[in-house]
Amino acid sequence: MTHPLLDLPPLTAARFAAIEDRVARLLDTRQDVLITQGEALLPLEGAIRAAAGPGTVALNVITGPYGQTFGDWLRDSGATVHDLVVPFDSAVTADQVRAAFAEHPEIDFVSLVHAEAATGNTNPVAEIGEAVREQGALFYLDAVASVGAEPVLPDAWGVDLCVIGAQKAMGGPAGVSAISVSERAWQRMAVNPDAPRRSYLSLLDWKERWIDGGRKALPHAPAQLEMEALDACLERIEADGLDTVMARHCDLARATRAGAIALGGGLEPFVREERDAAPVATTLRVPPGTVASELVARALEGDPALPVAAGGGALAKEMIRVNHYGTDATPLVVRRALVALGAAMARQGLTVDLEAAAAAVDEILL
Repeated sequence: MTHPLLDLPPLTAARFAAIEDRVARLLDTRQDVLITQGEALLPLEGAIRAAAGPGTVALNVITGPYGQTFGDWLRDSGATVHDLVVPFDSAVTADQVRAAFAEHPEIDFVSLVHAEAATGNTNPVAEIGEAVREQGALFYLDAVASVGAEPVLPDAWGVDLCVIGAQKAMGGPAGVSAISVSERAWQRMAVNPDAPRRSYLSLLDWKERWIDGGRKALPHAPAQLEMEALDACLERIEADGLDTVMARHCDLARATRAGAIALGGGLEPFVREERDAAPVATTLRVPPGTVASELVARALEGDPALPVAAGGGALAKEMIRVNHYGTDATPLVVRRALVALGAAMARQGLTVDLEAAAAAVDEILL
């Protein structure tokens, strides 16, 4: 029996390096780029445990659930952590970051999520990067949800550790991820006695065995199918043009937001200001007396494949998320999602206007 996914020739070191170079071009970076053999949580945790330790004083910005996770990892690593908690329906500002520096001038590490797909907000990384450079702190960024939907520019923004994943706006696989690492981030890891070594979390092991060796010999067998899929999605982005892919996500986010407002029935954007809304997912606040998870369940009865979900945890009562990234970044998906939500709201006795919603979407997308 033959199968296109089986019996493939081994992935060579040269091919692996070429895919890393493609990622570097996507990020417009001259930093070292390492493709890690696992979902993005691997480099996200590995980078914190490598660069932070008992002597680290961290500013951890929380605009959603991933920021909370980063704070846990930092504390587990022995760092002193100052959390900057921002309401999940907004974004952090550079002024808030500077105020935290003024209160704690010893801060030398900043962790931030670019776009929080779970809460639908996005943070102004370029402006925050300026503030971080003024402080001289190491800058760690989770750009897993944002890459491919909005600019991600580690060099221009002064990001020292930038983690991306392919499974959202890039429309690629979830089983591999990548991180760009600045020289000073490598230096911070090298002097950290608690940085993971001889471990799957170890970025330093990869640096010494792969990057420092001129990327001639892979430390272990790569995840071949995921690497092939990553290369294919990068090739597709290059063929479409990164600006085109990002514009498509931004237009769909604007259309979803406008359509939800026009739909009525008390449904409204969860993220208050449009400038703070992420291009990958639009979050919506349900009307009083409505439970978001119940409304989503009704909406999915007729079309279970729709990328619509209730918020996680406590947000399951008040927030709905419409994902419009990757293969779901199409006008049809947005229209179907709004129709399904509108029908579910109508069955609850709420007054909605499906025609007005469709017109608002078409005004942006047509």
